[in-house]
Amino acid sequence: MAKKVVATLKVAGGKDWAKVIRAVKSPKTGAYTFREEMVPVDKVQEFISTGVK
Repeated sequence: MAKKVVATLKVAGGKDWAKVIRAVKSPKTGAYTFREEMVPVDKVQEFISTGVK
């Protein structure tokens, strides 16, 4: 399955996108979860500096 996603991103301009993984702390339990999103390369720093959307 992963091969199909990678191949699709390469064909459709995937080099313009970056996968950002951020640790998010739950306010209820205090446990950390990981949130993965595809973000345009030029918006990565903006995405990291802002809070969770």
